[in-house]
Amino acid sequence: MSSFTSGTHPLSSPRNLGPPPPVSGGKIQSLSPRLSSIHLRRRESPINGKWVRPKTRSQAKSADSDDPVISAPNAQGGGGPSTSFLSVLCPLLKLFSGGDPSGQRNDALEVATSSVSTLARLPWGSRSVINLKDGEITVPGPPRPLQLFEFEACPFCRRVREAMTELDLSVEVYPCPKGSVRHRELVRSLGGKEQFPFLIDPNTGVSIYESSDIVNYLFEKYGNGKNPSAGLLQSTLFTGWMPTILRAGRGMTLWEKARRDQPPGMLELFSYENNPYARIVREALCELELPYILQNVGEGSRREKILMDLSGSKEVPFIIDPNTGTKMGDYKKILDYLFQTYSSAA
Repeated sequence: MSSFTSGTHPLSSPRNLGPPPPVSGGKIQSLSPRLSSIHLRRRESPINGKWVRPKTRSQAKSADSDDPVISAPNAQGGGGPSTSFLSVLCPLLKLFSGGDPSGQRNDALEVATSSVSTLARLPWGSRSVINLKDGEITVPGPPRPLQLFEFEACPFCRRVREAMTELDLSVEVYPCPKGSVRHRELVRSLGGKEQFPFLIDPNTGVSIYESSDIVNYLFEKYGNGKNPSAGLLQSTLFTGWMPTILRAGRGMTLWEKARRDQPPGMLELFSYENNPYARIVREALCELELPYILQNVGEGSRREKILMDLSGSKEVPFIIDPNTGTKMGDYKKILDYLFQTYSSAA
């Protein structure tokens, strides 16, 4: 796999953040024989008002060698454009897309293409594989949410999100659409290169590139001894790229009218990866570059009761916006709300 690494860009600390926590000493242990070779690194960087201390970074290529580098031109040297496959595919898909994502949509076509996308990935990302015992969760979730930098249309990011649904993990999602004004810069600063997906686990201080490395790490750390299926580690052209092609570039590019300022509070989305209606909402959140807390609620999830208490139903998507006090289901209403509330004209 070709690699493109741009320079590191230090970020200014958010207001009222205060000093970062001290870095503790001691040796950082290797993660797993399943993962690629790991280079150790210490850095303290702010994300959305929280200090995260990634200690390790995966530099080598994993067994999943089809992950392309989704990169930007070198900011320091003025290098050439990205050669990734998605960079070529993106403008082609936009030719066949539904146009302005905030405009009137053909709802039947939207649901149909999203539903076929679900069928292409049917075995994965719909249910929790974490077992219940007498109604109780046998494996506690991580005390602090994982942090995932990705974009909805990326097939490699999709496999990581599917794994998170199956492991019933809550995660802070930082969408990184093409044209990003915030989060791609963070990835370059934190990891050294603009490649997706990129995971930070603030519970262990680990940060990793490469989808198969991330999936292996998640199952090893939070899978209670379970192993990921082959479909989460690699995929065929049909199963991997079909959702991206069918959705014609939705969830890939920053909406030109999106607000440039980040809202003070993170939205919260109850969803599971392979739900066709939740997919449409996640695409919109990516196109608006809105960070959000993803509460995975696959079949058998520990969060089903929470969702029922909040909404009176187990249906997803269901969104909570702490910035306005809004709580709503129904993907069409959510789309209207997001594009109206987070438009630069609002």
